[in-house]
Amino acid sequence: MSAQNLMGAESHGSSYGASVSNSSDENGVVTKSDDHNEVSDKGVTSTVPSTDTALLIQEGDIAADYIERLLDIIDSDGDIDLDVEGNRAAVAVVGNRLSNLVGPRGATLDALQELTRLAVAQQTGTRSRLMLDIGSFRADRRTELTRLARRVISEVRASGEPVKLSPMNPFERKIVHDVVSADGELSSESEGDGSQRRVVILPVMRDSK
Repeated sequence: MSAQNLMGAESHGSSYGASVSNSSDENGVVTKSDDHNEVSDKGVTSTVPSTDTALLIQEGDIAADYIERLLDIIDSDGDIDLDVEGNRAAVAVVGNRLSNLVGPRGATLDALQELTRLAVAQQTGTRSRLMLDIGSFRADRRTELTRLARRVISEVRASGEPVKLSPMNPFERKIVHDVVSADGELSSESEGDGSQRRVVILPVMRDSK
């Protein structure tokens, strides 16, 4: 099925707060330059994302139905967990042999997340900031980057010199920015363009931050 057909799939309204089981044998990227709010606004009616809990729950239901249909199409098994984290819906696909849906450095996952957001926005008329995770890729990456950021914070604090990290995608940069912000003593900023955009951790918190 094409992406266009998937976009037109109707929601079955899966129950929220529980796993949505999908089994094949039952036939059943960024507009804000500082990366502190990773959002996407392509092809959406509204320009302001909603933080209304009822809408976030609806987003999760729509996304779960969309992902479940995708898993059926590719004949893959997976459980879909729904949650609300902060001001966004969170959808996690849990299962074995899901690496083909993650791709190199999460590239396929990022594309699927964008398609899922667009599918949600098509039905709600509101831009979605839904976060999609598959095979715990984002959760594991968050843990890895949190450790990295804390280690670099210690290095910057000791040396008094800024440190540039390797290029990262918006999701990854936001994790680092959040860790630095929580530290409270240092600051961070992003520099570079496109795939070469990276975080720089600075020794002195800047007033502009």
